[in-house]
Amino acid sequence: MKQLDLDFSRPAVQLGIFAFVALGLLGLLDALSADRIAENQRMLLRQTLVSLLPAGSFNNDVIHDTVQIQDDRLGGPSAVTIYRARQQGKIIAALVPVVAPDGYNGKIHLLIAVQPDGVLAGVRVLEHHETPGLGDPIESVKSGWIRQFMGRSLTNPEEAGWRVKRDGGVFDQLAGATITPRAVVGAVHRALQAVRDREPLVFSQDLAPGPAAPTSSAETP
Repeated sequence: MKQLDLDFSRPAVQLGIFAFVALGLLGLLDALSADRIAENQRMLLRQTLVSLLPAGSFNNDVIHDTVQIQDDRLGGPSAVTIYRARQQGKIIAALVPVVAPDGYNGKIHLLIAVQPDGVLAGVRVLEHHETPGLGDPIESVKSGWIRQFMGRSLTNPEEAGWRVKRDGGVFDQLAGATITPRAVVGAVHRALQAVRDREPLVFSQDLAPGPAAPTSSAETP
């Protein structure tokens, strides 16, 4: 058998080796970046949990007490991980990620805390790209606007009230911005509907992660 003779001094061979090494490094960097992003997301989630639920109100590891549901009203076709906060084993709130797809500058990622009776314990913004000074007051550190959802439910207000005041609802707009708050109000309303329709699974006392529960629901007009 003829022995393969490679001349490593040739430019083409050197270029091939460089490309191979570069691809390996890029793969390693991607893996490290993915781990870093995942850890940053977990840290953000923990910080948001603290701001949503009073200190001492839960004593379980919320990050690992989860259940998954799939419902288009939560922002897309993929299954969403819902986190459960417990006190002495009893669920006191489900923390539900939801995406508002219709923000002024794109998607707005939210986390809502829903009590077993369907009442909101609070809403917080996880990520957005809204205009500074106009849409960004949806952040709890910028204004108290997001706190108006606390204590609300699907019956408080009734269906027609789940709109901003300019559209005949009960929720405040932001000065100079209507699209952003309109998107947030709509997303929170849809999320409450999704939780109501999947209540036995979301508030299951089973500590083990539950299975995905597919359903496809159109937005309520």
